[in-house]
Parts: sequence; structure tokens; C-alpha cells
Amino acid sequence: MPDQPKYQRRKEDRPREIADAAFEAFAEKGYAATRIDDVAKRAGVSKGLTYLYYKTKEDLFKAVVRNVVVRRIDSLIGDVESTELSSEEFIRGPLLGFMQRMPGSPIAIVVRLLIAEGRRHPDLVDYYYDNVVARGLAAIRDFIERGVERGEFRPAARELQPQLLVAPVMLSMIWRLLFADKSLDTDRLMESQIDMLLAQIKA
Repeated sequence: MPDQPKYQRRKEDRPREIADAAFEAFAEKGYAATRIDDVAKRAGVSKGLTYLYYKTKEDLFKAVVRNVVVRRIDSLIGDVESTELSSEEFIRGPLLGFMQRMPGSPIAIVVRLLIAEGRRHPDLVDYYYDNVVARGLAAIRDFIERGVERGEFRPAARELQPQLLVAPVMLSMIWRLLFADKSLDTDRLMESQIDMLLAQIKA
């Protein structure tokens, strides 16, 4: 039986396939060194077809952010809005699990690209902040407010900086990037941070 093509040829799948190929190219070569030709070759399409869906390389990177990061953030926000768990149960369960998966996920590769090349491409950093970071921080603020209204958190919890929940995730990703051969129990790091924060804000 002949080998199946890496990407299927259904027209409706092409934008996603090209974005997946762009993610692979960016991960391997970096953003600046990746050419549209590289992406088209990986996707098994022509350069012209790639331009039909994505006018610039910046558009391709934004598509990668949407596919790799935003859809995961959307899923987590949906869980926050629909959960029947108590605030503490949700933080120690689904939220902690999401945080612990991030350092080894494709999200970490996108963050690595931004750290390495963000100063030369500030528009990409702004796009990531507006569509990922700002939305995530807003969701944390809303979650804390709901916990206060339910009497699960102290009113002073409103003063909590949401970045404190994000901080151990960022540290874990940077640590793995810089010190891959130096052990750090990132799962325990995040658990410890949550323990400290809950001790401060629980009613």
C-alpha cells in the first residue's frame, strides 16, 4: 500500500495544514530564518497557494498562535465558565493540570520563539499579548471575582495580581529552555505556588 501523504488534500483543511507546516518550520529554524518556500514545501503545496491563504509570514505566525495557543486558552476559559467545581477544586484540578502540561507542550515552543526573536518583531509580541496573555489574565480576574461573590475567597483576593498564577509556568518554560539538563520539579513548583496563593485568599 503506498504511503499516505503527510497532509490530506481536502480544500477546507489547507489553511490548517499550512499553519501546521509553518509551526514545524518555525520550531526548527526560528521565525526569521523561515521562508514561505520552506512552509509551502512542508505542506506539500505551491508557494502561490500559501500566499492565497496567508499574505505574509506574520500572518502565518498569527495562525500558528491561534491554532497552537488560542484554542487551548479558549477551551480552558470555557471550562472556567461552565465548571460546577468549587473555586479551590477547579484551581487544584483542571487549572493546575493545564499549567503543568504547558512547559512540555507546543505552547512552550511559541513562547521560545517570542523570547528569542520578539525584540525584532514587536508586532508579533503584541499580537500574542492581546490574544493570549491579556485574555488569560482577564479570565483569572473574573474567576477570582466569582470566588469572592460565592464567599470562597476573601474580598482582599480582588487585589491578587493574576500574574502570580502565570509566573511558575513562565519560569518552568524558561528553565527548561536554558537549563534542560538541570532538574526542576516544575509540577511541584506550580503546586507550591497554588498552595501559597490559596492560603492567602481562601475565606
